[in-house]
Order: sequence, then C-alpha cells, then structure tokens
Amino acid sequence: MTRIILLLILLLQVVAGTAQEFNIQVQVISPQIQGTDRRVYEALQKSLYEFVNDRKWSPYVVKPEERIEGSILITISDHPSSDEYRGKINVILQRPIYKTSYNTSLLNYADNDFRFKYVESQVLNYADNTYTTNLTSIIAFYLNIFLGMDGDSFSSMGGTFFFQKAQDIVNAAQSSLDPGWKAFESQRNRYWMAENYLNPSYNVFRESTYKYHRLGLDVMGDQIEQGRNAISESLDDLRRVYRERPGLFILQLMLEAKRDEIINIFTKASPADQTKAVNILREIDPANANKYQQILQNK
Repeated sequence: MTRIILLLILLLQVVAGTAQEFNIQVQVISPQIQGTDRRVYEALQKSLYEFVNDRKWSPYVVKPEERIEGSILITISDHPSSDEYRGKINVILQRPIYKTSYNTSLLNYADNDFRFKYVESQVLNYADNTYTTNLTSIIAFYLNIFLGMDGDSFSSMGGTFFFQKAQDIVNAAQSSLDPGWKAFESQRNRYWMAENYLNPSYNVFRESTYKYHRLGLDVMGDQIEQGRNAISESLDDLRRVYRERPGLFILQLMLEAKRDEIINIFTKASPADQTKAVNILREIDPANANKYQQILQNK
C-alpha cells in the first residue's frame, strides 16, 4: 500500500511539474457578420484555447497555481473570402498581488492589424523562428510578450528571454504581407512593442516595472507606506523615460493598463505624496491630466 501511495505522489508531482504556463480565456466573436456558419468560430475558439493553454511555451516548470492568467478576445468584423478573416484582437494580462485576492492588469491592448486565414478543423501549426501563419504568429507573439511582462514584474529585467522570442517572431514575419509587423507601418504595432522592450535605452522603464510590482504592490499587503513609496519611485523612473522619449509605445501601454489603479493607490497617500504623484502623472500622461485630479480631491 505504501509503495502505491508513493507512486501516486510521484505521478502527481510529474503532472504538476509539466503543467503549462497559461490559463488564458479565449473568445471569438463576430457581431457584425451575418449568415456565417457559427461552427467555424466555435471551432476556431476551441483550437486557439488549446493552442494557448495546452502547449509548452517556456523551459520553466510551472505549478498549476502559478499559471499566468489573462484573456484573448478576437472580434471578427470582415469575412472577405471563404477562409479569410479580418478584425481586431484584444489581449489582457493579469498578475496576482502577494497576500491579497487582487489581480493587477499588466496589459490591456487592442491590436487592430489583425487578419488571418482559417478553415474549420485546421491544425494550428507554429515553430520558433518560422513564419507559418499570421494567426499563430500573432498569438505566439503576444504569449511571449505576456511571459516577458510577467517576468519583468517578478525580477528586474526578468523577461528578456521572452521579449527576444517575441522579436524573433517579428523578424520572421518581415516577408509577410500582413500588417502589424513592420517599423514603417505605425509607431504602435508589434514591431515597436518588441523593439521597445529590448532597447537598452529603455531599461529604466523595465526596471520600474519590477519596482512597481514586486517592491510596491506585493509589499502593500503588509506595509502600505513602504509599498506606496516604491511605486512613487517607479513613477520617478517613468518620468525619466518620458523626458527622453515622450511617445514611447510601452510607456503608453503601461499607463493605459495602470491609470485607474495608480489613482486608487494615491488617493489615500499623504498630501505631499499626492501632489508629487499628480505632477508626474500630468506630465507623462498629458491627454488624461484631468483624471488625476481625483487624487487631490481626497486630501
């Protein structure tokens, strides 16, 4: 009996050790398209869910409770041919905060350069350093961005390996005619997302991510002021980045994901800390300067 129990324990350890990295919700919708067989979208949604959550995306052992959470929403707005689809993909990444039930948003981004080909029951193929299909390349790109951002939030510059993989996908897609992969197309696309994260000029931004999350939010459960001070220091870092490159894509992405959270964090800060935070936020996020007035209203 003891031997059987030991074998069961070993089996459970192996299963836990081979758990995949993601617990991502996947949804495919087409509210504007009429008369299309819904089974195609259901099949695509199921295949993408398995592609994302059942595949091994990193060399690391991940416990089931450590799986990265988020969502991928694909909205199809055009179906120009039997196997061609166009629309947008919204990617959301979340991170749990230590000793709390709160999940913070790391990314909430809508990519409008999304088009792909798919037929029902098609196998979703992907291989590193190879551009197989636009659909799987885009999904793999964002999953590596997820892993990179998550890594940066837990250790300083911890996501470099995955940001490099994301850039490898961009490089492999340069011969593609599909949009979103090339530098000249836009200042806010996949090319620039990967470039920004790997550009040494913006390492201060990535270090601020670690400071904000690991030294800030993760600490606030036990030591509110210490955690808030670390977040205040991370805002100083972001101001340095802004003054060097006001339109930096990843800075804009961070503010879009964190704006409401930052407001909540500083509404209960000291008047001096509130004023400092508001001055920084108004400078680095001028289009939303009025929103930060909420912080000062709680003096």
